[in-house]
Amino acid sequence: MILCCGEALIDMLPEGDGFMPHAGGAVFNTAIALGRLEAPAAFFSGLSNDLFGTRLARALEASKVDTAFCARSDRPTTLAFVTLTDGQASYAFYDENTAGRMLAVDDLPAIPADVQALFFGGISLVSEPAADTYAALMAREAGSRVTMLDPNIRPGFITNPHRYRQRIGRMIAQADILKISDEDLRWLEGAGDPVDLAKGLLAKGPKLVLLTEGAKGARALTATQERFVAAPKVTVADTVGAGDTFNAGVLAALHRAGALVKGAAWPDDLLDDALYLGTRAAAITVSRPGANPPWRHEL
Repeated sequence: MILCCGEALIDMLPEGDGFMPHAGGAVFNTAIALGRLEAPAAFFSGLSNDLFGTRLARALEASKVDTAFCARSDRPTTLAFVTLTDGQASYAFYDENTAGRMLAVDDLPAIPADVQALFFGGISLVSEPAADTYAALMAREAGSRVTMLDPNIRPGFITNPHRYRQRIGRMIAQADILKISDEDLRWLEGAGDPVDLAKGLLAKGPKLVLLTEGAKGARALTATQERFVAAPKVTVADTVGAGDTFNAGVLAALHRAGALVKGAAWPDDLLDDALYLGTRAAAITVSRPGANPPWRHEL
């Protein structure tokens, strides 16, 4: 099983002169995509008992994601108002005292042996105390299970860049797999060739760095390998959930190959398969409005 650890929220997407609520959140989207790709998936987050939290739980269960690990509370659900400019999404978050943000170390679940891998990322790694809670969970589990991190950086949401960089730096060092977009890479590492910068991150701890380059495609980098798969050409509706779906495709491919094990070999053909499934699934997501990852039969 793959346990996705991070935010679940309501995306308020523009519709006419107003907004319509849709279940979302980067880590939530990855969990949904995993379930739809028929990989055994579970979700851990602070989840509200309010009507939005109930909607989120039902959406997870409808995509075959186990919600038993979630910490339920009566705090409200995080809301994210989305605006689109030429298909690119920008966000305004309403996150004070929410069920997700107030997640504490005491809420961390016991992780059973059938959980092979944990995935972390998104805005859940920005705001305290939840950000420190997820970091503590990763530190606790990284020695015995495969961990994957996608910072999915939202600069406008980061109020303390120094603390955020410190936290992300520790998590990068603990991760087996790091996925990073070319935009996130520039924010973290500054100017330079993206491939060279991504290779530099291998020295900080990860065994595998996945570099996504938008419509161009994606790369897999290890100490001895460099693989590239071009993204399929599609008509883009918007980019909401693209990277989240890519993450799920990679994890699903590795799971099917029995390669979500500490110290497992990741040969070239397996990395190619993982990149292919990730980019193919993401291409379907961007071809339709909102974060709506494909089911396995659609591939």
